[in-house]
Amino acid sequence: MLKIMHKIDRRKAAAVLVLLLVMILSVTVFSKAASDPENHAETIEALDEKKEDVLKLTATSAAAATALAAIPGDATTPVANKMADLSSYFLIILMVVFLEKYLVTLTGYAAFTILIPVACALLIVGICVNRTFLQVLALKIAAFGLVIFLIIPISMNVSAMIEETYDLSVEETMEEAEGITEEIDESTDSEGNIVEKALSKIKDGAEGLLKKGETLLNHFIETIAVMLVTSCLIPIIVLVFMSWFVKMLFGVKISAPRDMPKRIATKFPGYKKEVSGKLS
Repeated sequence: MLKIMHKIDRRKAAAVLVLLLVMILSVTVFSKAASDPENHAETIEALDEKKEDVLKLTATSAAAATALAAIPGDATTPVANKMADLSSYFLIILMVVFLEKYLVTLTGYAAFTILIPVACALLIVGICVNRTFLQVLALKIAAFGLVIFLIIPISMNVSAMIEETYDLSVEETMEEAEGITEEIDESTDSEGNIVEKALSKIKDGAEGLLKKGETLLNHFIETIAVMLVTSCLIPIIVLVFMSWFVKMLFGVKISAPRDMPKRIATKFPGYKKEVSGKLS
């Protein structure tokens, strides 16, 4: 019996030493590596490229909206107004991109400086006092730290596969917007207004520009939809999936016996008297 107790104590001591080592390494080594921007160069570069695309699309859509609004008459005004409203969506995407860029390093710092050490401390306490719920809680905290650290790199890889299909469409949309803007600017006067006579110089006139503007608006909307999916929706889906996986991995269902209510009732005074009275 004493040998078994000594073995158990040695195992606990070894586990505590290993956890203390992990805690120290997490704060001193892993935290610095995870929060160093140089170790996330590819992810940050991809986010910078996405930021540049959003800024270019914002500028080209604003320029195209201004050019369409300068055409005499009200035919192109609704299209120009709708195109001008797209800037709010581009602003949302830009904010999300900036947030992801800063979270790449912040989540690594939070995971390995705060969450992992806290999980190790709880696990040490749980091992020393033989409390299973503390051990399970420690594993959940550690898993959560790894989830928030990996969510942006994983979501960026998933987004890259989708964006490869639409890279050409984004370039085509910007070229199309620049083409319409240049075509209209060539027929404007010194004050930036299109003279009625100048419309005849433009291919297909105002009706042709209206059709081009509607097509361009549809392309911008499609591009915004893709960017919202890749920048906003996919990180949320990855977070939900990884949270579900962690819950399935560490979730513990406690099932009570069917006769548990009866067992509890027998503990209350007067239960036996009521039962004997019914039987008589």
